[in-house]
Amino acid sequence: MSDHSSGEGDTRTLSLVVNGKPCRVEYHPGESLMTILRERFDLVSPKNGCSPQGQCGCCTVMLDGKAVVSCAIEPAKAQGKEVWTLEGLTERERTIYKESFLFAAGLQCGFCIPGIVMRAHWLLRKDPSPSREEIAKQLGPHLCRCTGYVKIIDAIQLAGARLRGERALEPDFSGKVGTSLPKVEGGELVLGERRFVEDMKVPQMLYGALRLSDHPRALVKRIDVSKARALPGVEAVVTAEDVPGERHVGLVTSDWPTFVAVGEETRYVGDVLAAVAAKDERTARRAAELVAVDYEVRQPITDPLAALEPGAPKLHGKGNLLSVSRFRRGDTEAAEKRSKHVVRETFRTQFIEHLYLEPEACLCLPPAHPASPAPTKWTLYTQGQGVFDDRRQVASALAMPEEELHVVLAPNGGAFGGKEDLSVQAQAMLLAKKAGKAVRLTLSREESIRLHPKRHPITMSYTVGCDEQGVLTFVRAQMVGDKGAYASVGTKVIERAAGHATGAYRVDNVDVEAKAVYTNNPPCGAMRGFGANQAAFAIESCLDMLAEKVGIDGWDIRWRNALEVGDRFGTGQRLTSSVGLKATLKLVKDRYKRARYAGIACGIKNCGIGNGVPETGRARLAVCADGKKVEILQGYTEMGQGLYTICAQVASEVTGLDPRLFAPVVHTAHPVDCGMTTASRATVFAGRAVQDAAQKLKADLDAHGGRLEALAGRAYLGEFGITYTTALEDETDEPVTHMGYSFATQVCILDDEGRISEFIAAHDVGKVLNPKLLEGQLEGSIHMGLGFALTESLELREGRIVNGTLRKLGVLRAADMPKVEILFVEAPLPDGPFGAKGVGEVGLVPTAGAVANALYKFDGKRRTRLPMKDSPAARAMSVGR
Repeated sequence: MSDHSSGEGDTRTLSLVVNGKPCRVEYHPGESLMTILRERFDLVSPKNGCSPQGQCGCCTVMLDGKAVVSCAIEPAKAQGKEVWTLEGLTERERTIYKESFLFAAGLQCGFCIPGIVMRAHWLLRKDPSPSREEIAKQLGPHLCRCTGYVKIIDAIQLAGARLRGERALEPDFSGKVGTSLPKVEGGELVLGERRFVEDMKVPQMLYGALRLSDHPRALVKRIDVSKARALPGVEAVVTAEDVPGERHVGLVTSDWPTFVAVGEETRYVGDVLAAVAAKDERTARRAAELVAVDYEVRQPITDPLAALEPGAPKLHGKGNLLSVSRFRRGDTEAAEKRSKHVVRETFRTQFIEHLYLEPEACLCLPPAHPASPAPTKWTLYTQGQGVFDDRRQVASALAMPEEELHVVLAPNGGAFGGKEDLSVQAQAMLLAKKAGKAVRLTLSREESIRLHPKRHPITMSYTVGCDEQGVLTFVRAQMVGDKGAYASVGTKVIERAAGHATGAYRVDNVDVEAKAVYTNNPPCGAMRGFGANQAAFAIESCLDMLAEKVGIDGWDIRWRNALEVGDRFGTGQRLTSSVGLKATLKLVKDRYKRARYAGIACGIKNCGIGNGVPETGRARLAVCADGKKVEILQGYTEMGQGLYTICAQVASEVTGLDPRLFAPVVHTAHPVDCGMTTASRATVFAGRAVQDAAQKLKADLDAHGGRLEALAGRAYLGEFGITYTTALEDETDEPVTHMGYSFATQVCILDDEGRISEFIAAHDVGKVLNPKLLEGQLEGSIHMGLGFALTESLELREGRIVNGTLRKLGVLRAADMPKVEILFVEAPLPDGPFGAKGVGEVGLVPTAGAVANALYKFDGKRRTRLPMKDSPAARAMSVGR
């Protein structure tokens, strides 16, 4: 090793062998082995999920025969050593791993998988036949936020069998509804070949960086960018003064500034004050640090109840109360007087970090850029959950016509609701416009946690009654949700919590009020479950409390109150079809009643936004010019849930064409606007739109003897929409809050030590389109739900994050997952594609309630606050302590 210069320009030389080839490379002090592999050698299979924490495993490589996380390896430690990445494995090995993960459905977003494959490769070289327990143990350094690990372990065992010489299992490429078509684009994701935004490089590209607020609440008195501008290599610095259009953005309420201006207050530690573009990321980040800010620091308001006190400082002009959701049916006071048993309790849930493995990133290209897919327009590569909403908001901020901006969905490395709001798209585009060059802006993991919205903490005070048989008589609930600094979609989340306050049960007398309140905590927005899981924790606990008073068990009280066709949901909507709740209860009855320490809970989750919002899915099936492929264009985001695969499967089922002929894409070149990928609706709306377009394609195919090449260049449009839902506050005797609902019953079984030994989940899914993908969605949901129940929490002190490392956030590792059994019920949704419902969220709605009720059986403690870290089930986990 040698030093070539001093000061800021220090470089050193590293000699090593990369994938069998001797190499010498210069690097800067502070860079990691991961950075060198990615930036100097363009080896992008090691992904940057948490650098420099070394706690997610996405960047795993082999260093002298040992699996290591390369973001935590200083280059000096690799001096003279041999490094292998996934790109360097033999073609046989790469094929085996690819086919094994595809057959087992062992991936969803795919961001974490290349690192897991390298860990599996190291393990299988040591032990060709590892047990499931040994695989889970060795996956300890790795996080997967999508899958729940079950099918990852399946895939590693399959790969081991193939490497030992056993025959490959044949995947089903029939494309028929009900078969497990392998994940579209899954092979590229397994091998790390599908480029996420941070993997993309284009000519003359600049690198962006942000200057974030130092304080959760402070008056900004001065922003001095002179030193940043003077730093060699810097080509653009922008602040609020440079925003030509609407500076505030938002999906429901436009209250979130893309930049906080001088003279304004910061509202949380993720507020953006300035952005920089430079020749490389190192220079950009150094320049962002040089932006000097003078503040008048003010006391942050971090308690929503304090924010509602008279005289509390107003964080927004209209005050601190963002919204109130309220509905009443019947007479709860009279019903309470008639009730044989009444329980009262207050429940509290926590902030939760989404922790998708891919941090936020964006790439912007100017018109006529050699890499541009739309040479006459600006191009923005986004990982967001709605390309058309991203386009609308960015164009508004930049004061440009939407038609001049082409937005393309890049592979999305997980979202779970956290990528609905704009993150860095507007700032990246402003930098690109200012510099006149391509700009890529990527957040570090620390910045990601500071900037994006979280799961709402909600305080819920419940009073619930029943008669002597355990039949519910009334529910009264008051909820207060911590909105954080900005609205995001918090109005809708708290509205959804209110609407789901009675759970999946028949109740004639209901009185619910829910408030969303601004504070100086990080904003809260959409996260898987969207308020329904918070409400479920409360109502499911109340049901068990009532059952104990009545003298019956948890299954019996749920059976006596479970919704059926013809009943009214809590909001008053009469359910006219597709209610499979009692069928799910039947599937788990014996398992629950036999177990000594078992908890049970039911769940309900809406499909579609509803509440009076018109919704539309649109699709365009275009036969390519050579007649050999059909492009499926629609507007919803593939973020691991398998939407591309479902779209191809629906199109194949309708047309009879091989599903591998269909190529799903998402961009704004054609008018297929559908809004955000949210509310468990993408399968329904995209599926129905694709079904409509595919029927038109099928008619033309039949007219041309089934010859696809005869239809080269033709395009077929499909659309499906609903306008019949009603708002929560509408005065109507027959409200229709949502187009449909998914239902579930889950059972948590503890062993004699209070640890979770088994988890059973029975779900009404409408129609099983793809069994393995569906199982994976539910396994991943349960994984997230167990973390919500036991170990996960984003801890704040005076508006500042105090546990921002991955292990401290408490997401479960592979060895923490219990045995999970998934059971399906099919109660077809009339508006769903072939009867299917959306199930991306309902899988975690009942989970915390089932765990809490099992723990009460075990030790007699009624836990009312999440996460339940004091429980034996939580103490048995490797994280979250």
